[in-house]
Amino acid sequence: MRLLLVEDNVPLADELMAGLTRQGYAVDWLADGRDAVYQGSSEPYDLIILDLGLPGMPGLEVLSQWRAGNLATPVLILTARGSWAERIEGLKAGADDYLTKPFHPEELQLRIQSLLRRARGIANQPTLTAAGLQLDESRQCALRGDIEIQLTAAEFRLLRYFMLHPRQILSKSHLAEHLYDGETERDSNVLEVHVNHLRRKLGRSIIETRRGQGYLFGEVSE
Repeated sequence: MRLLLVEDNVPLADELMAGLTRQGYAVDWLADGRDAVYQGSSEPYDLIILDLGLPGMPGLEVLSQWRAGNLATPVLILTARGSWAERIEGLKAGADDYLTKPFHPEELQLRIQSLLRRARGIANQPTLTAAGLQLDESRQCALRGDIEIQLTAAEFRLLRYFMLHPRQILSKSHLAEHLYDGETERDSNVLEVHVNHLRRKLGRSIIETRRGQGYLFGEVSE
């Protein structure tokens, strides 16, 4: 999953980037509101974390411009403690959730997971489940019944995206756009290797190759 972090506090941004990367997210970082307006609208992010006190353009104005342009990407806003008015204005402007600084990293992680599931219409699931598998996002492994399946970091990122988009044909270019940040070279051959590794661990039939189209995870519902 690819995230955009818009935060001008450099030490906090570095800390968040490191934590989100460990959790298997591809993260792009911006510190200026004007840059965020353009990049948030032009890149295929799965979720945006937006601070409100930004140079260049306030976060509320950034959010308002995104929503006015019909950007539907989930947005989690960060606000200072006690700034209830900002939280209300942010929600009115189209934010999906907010988090008050300072916050515990695990709370941010859980809110991100909840927003990503809600965006896919599966917010009621306590764990991510698809095709007979459960994904343990805290330990980055898969479960099939009582059997635990160990995953590499790359396999975990890929499987999480597949499980959030079951029974959908996903092209290699689409997967690359959502699994890598803007600075990472996107090699479709590497992606194919990770798909084959998942097939060996999960069973070859769980990921179908559609020639000329991409990959389909799980059974097709008729």
